[in-house]
Amino acid sequence: MDANRLKGKHILITGAARGMGAANAEAFAQQGADVCLGDLDLDEAQKVADRINDAGNGKAIAVKMDVTKREDNAAAVAATVEAFGSINVGLFNAGLNKPRFFMDIDEDNWDMIMNVNTKAMWLGMQETAKQMIAQGPGDEPYKIINVGSIASRKPLVDVTVYCTSKYGCLALTHCGAVALAEHNITVNGYAPGVVVTPLWEQLDKDLVDIGFKEKAGQAYEDIVRDALQIKRVSYPNDIVGTASFLASRDSDYMTGQMIHIDGGWCIQ
Repeated sequence: MDANRLKGKHILITGAARGMGAANAEAFAQQGADVCLGDLDLDEAQKVADRINDAGNGKAIAVKMDVTKREDNAAAVAATVEAFGSINVGLFNAGLNKPRFFMDIDEDNWDMIMNVNTKAMWLGMQETAKQMIAQGPGDEPYKIINVGSIASRKPLVDVTVYCTSKYGCLALTHCGAVALAEHNITVNGYAPGVVVTPLWEQLDKDLVDIGFKEKAGQAYEDIVRDALQIKRVSYPNDIVGTASFLASRDSDYMTGQMIHIDGGWCIQ
C-alpha cells in the first residue's frame, strides 16, 4: 500500500466505528491521510482512532454523531477542520437495514432506514460541501464518496425499504455530481454486495426471524451459489482499494459514478 497516496487528505468518515467504515479509516491512514471517525458509538470509534494513531501513519480523531441530525453533521465537519485545517474528502458510509416483506412495512421501519441511509447522506453531503465551497476551489478536486449497494440495482423483496434508500443514494450521487461540479467537487460512490460486517451478520439473523431463510448462514450460501460470479462473500478489506481510489487523485476525472464491488451480482 502506497504510504503517500492520500498524504495531505483530510477525510471525514461516517459510520466509522466498525465494518467498512473502520477498515477504510485504517486503510486511508496507512496511505497518509488524516481521518475523522464519526459514529454514534464513540467508544468503538475511539478504539479505531487509537489504533490509527498508535500505528504512526496518518492522524485520527473520533467524534460522536447522530448522522440523522444536521447539527451533528455540521459539528463533525467542524471537528475535522479544527483538527486538520481543512476537509478534502467526505465518505458517507453510515447505514442500517431491517428486513420486512413489502406488505409488512410500517412507518417506523420506513423512517428508520430512510433517515439513516438517505436523509443522513444528504445532510452529510450538504454540510461537507458547504465547508469545501468556503475553502475555495483549490488545485485539485474535493471528493464526496457515497456508499451505495447492489440494492440500487436489484429489487429484493425482503428489503424493499433498504432498496428504496439505496436508490436514493444513487440519485444523490448523480444529482450531487451535477450540482457541485462548479465548485470543483466530485461525487462518486461504490456499491458493495454481501460484505461480512456487523450489519450483514444481524441481517442474516433477521432473515431467519421473518421466515425468509430457514437457518443462519443460508442467506450467504444462497447468494454465493445463485448470484455471485466470484464464489465467495466479501470482507471490508475487499472494499478499501476502491474507496482509496475514489479518495485519491487517480479518480480526479470521474464524477457521478457508482462502482459496483459485488462479486458480479449486478450482471446476474
